[in-house]
This record gives sequence, structure tokens and C-alpha cells, in this order.
Amino acid sequence: MREVAVISTGLTAFGAFPERSIRDLGAEAGRECLDACDAPPEAVDGFYLGCFAGPAFTGQNHLAPWVAAAIGLNGVPATRFEAACASSGAAFAHAWAAVAGGLQDLALVVGVEQMTTQTTARTTEILASAGEVDSEVAAGANFPALFALIARRHMHELGTTREHLAAVAVKNHANGALNPKAHLRKPITLEKALAGRPVCDPLTLYDCSLISDGAAALLLAPVEQAARWTDRPVRVLGVGQASDRLALADKADITTFPAVRRAAQKAYAMAGVGPRDIDFAEVHDCFTIAELIALEDLGFFQRGQAGPASLAGKTALTGELPINPSGGLKSKGHPVGATGAAQIVEVVRQLRGACGQRQLEEASIGLTQNLGGSGASAVVGVFGK
Repeated sequence: MREVAVISTGLTAFGAFPERSIRDLGAEAGRECLDACDAPPEAVDGFYLGCFAGPAFTGQNHLAPWVAAAIGLNGVPATRFEAACASSGAAFAHAWAAVAGGLQDLALVVGVEQMTTQTTARTTEILASAGEVDSEVAAGANFPALFALIARRHMHELGTTREHLAAVAVKNHANGALNPKAHLRKPITLEKALAGRPVCDPLTLYDCSLISDGAAALLLAPVEQAARWTDRPVRVLGVGQASDRLALADKADITTFPAVRRAAQKAYAMAGVGPRDIDFAEVHDCFTIAELIALEDLGFFQRGQAGPASLAGKTALTGELPINPSGGLKSKGHPVGATGAAQIVEVVRQLRGACGQRQLEEASIGLTQNLGGSGASAVVGVFGK
């Protein structure tokens, strides 16, 4: 296996762009990624598209070659990956494997979603299909409802409070206010987060991620070839991907995501590091409770301790372990097919010292955790300077 590096990144603004096409968004991120390292389209020999529900949102199928052609790629293998909100995380994992295995020398990953073409009700319905349709969806459950159940159980078993959830929202909004590409650049107070409009008890508006449009892109190459394209490659130290049962009712414990734990174990083992070696992380905060569970499943905090740690400021930009310096899904936005790739973009740019006001000091190893559904898919990556 060859060592692999991310040699370039691309990122659109995240927001509401119903007038644009999913093709244009993906092409913008892809072209920016290639242009940033002066890589011509003809040098790319593999294209990996992460997109959860493009056909449902836009009516267009066969998206991978459609977006690839708009970027200027011609004749390369082009495949779309779908793993719910972990779609571009999965696309990245497969692109990494192709480069590490010597099948390709330059692989382009694009994650994209355009969600604001539909009403909020229809978008919620489309997203719910990443749960188990015959049981959860048939009973009327959507993801706010499912994560509300998860939050309530976490509170009951582990002592998590609404203040702990609100602290996640406050921290991520503060970070997102420093991110010019974020969908919602709006700091909030703990009091405001606690007083948010109820969505599904105990979750309020401030506990839920945004419906967003946007795209992110990554260019991967073997480490030994990286110098041809950049003097600031970021090494992919470890990658882990795992899955679990779809329905909450089929899980033994809904306060933890086994797929995240398995994916993290694989990524840590490959990288030769452990949780204490990680300087910062981008984790999947589709709901505030999801960030707390991620921090525990990744081994950063003991079970039941992520909430108190967040409230104490340990995960802030200036804390012991900065989490979601981009603003996370909560503030940066959550165009679901783009999220995994966008997390990696943030980690790569932090390691390169290119994040402006939210730049972390002395960050050498970063981690990403991308979640699909209510824990049925997970991809974890570890990256180093």
C-alpha cells in the first residue's frame, strides 16, 4: 500500500442556492480544487462523487459522469457513492483505497447536495428515507424524532442535560461566525439556545443542523508524487469505514454508535495513534446530541462526560481539544452529500495554516468523523502534516 496525501481542496459557500444546479455546485468545487494546484483535468484518472439524494432533490440521475464532464474530466471512471450523510466520506475512503493500492495516481473526490429546491417538509421526507422505511418512516419518524429519542435516552442513562446540548450549539455558532463559507454566521448565547423554538423534545431549533446547498472537493495522490503538485501535502494517516443496523429499534444501545467506534479503531490502528494524539476534529453534529456521542465514541471523553466537557469550554477553539472549528454542520451547514468532504477540507486547511480567524495554533494531527443515518454508516479519517 502506498502512502496517500490530500494535495488540494475546493469548497463552495454553503447556503441556500435554489437557482443553481447541483452540477454547477459540484463543478465549482472540483475546478477550484484542480486550479489550486495547477492540475489539468486530463491528469485525473479517477472521479468519486458523494451525493445522497440528488435524484430526489433535483430529478437528475447518473450524476457522476454529469458532474465530471462539467469539471472537464473526460473518459475517467466516474462513480457516485451513497451512504446517507456519509456519502462523500465513503467516496473519499474508496478514492484513498484506489490511490493507496496503486490503481490510480490522481483521484478527485467531490461531495455535493442541493437541498433547497424542495420544501422543508419534502426535504425532511427525503432525508427520512435514510432510516428504515418499513418501520421508522412508516410510523412517522423522521431524523429530528429519532435523534430526540437518542438524546432523551442519553440524558436518562448518562446525565446529559439541555445545557450540555446548548453548549455545543453555542460553540459551533461562534466558530461558524468566523467562517466566510458558513451558511449561518450568527453567534448565539446559551440562554438563546435554551429558549429556541421546540422541534422535537428535547431538541430545539438550535440543536438541529441546517438545510443547505453546497459542494466540497479533494484531490488525492501518492505521497511520493505529491511534490509535483504542492509543497503543502497533508498525509492521510488512517481511514476507517464501518456500518450498523438501520433502525433504532434493532440497536442494543442507542446512546452509542458502534459503527463510529469500529471505524475509529480502524483509523487509529492504521495511523498508529490514539485519541490523545488528536489535536482537533471535525465531527458530525447533525444534531447537538450527535456531537456529544461522537466525542465519546471516538474516545476523547468517557461516556457521559462529553456534555460537561463542552459546557466547560474544553472543545472551544481555545480549549484542550477544539471540535468543529469550521462551525460544524450546525453553523457551517449540512448539504448532506458534501459534508464528509467538507470536513476533510477544513482539517487539511487547518493543517496548512490557512483558516484565518479560526486558525488553530500548533495543530499537527486532525480527525474527521462522518455519520450516515442514525449511525448505520460511519467514516473516520486521521490526517497529519
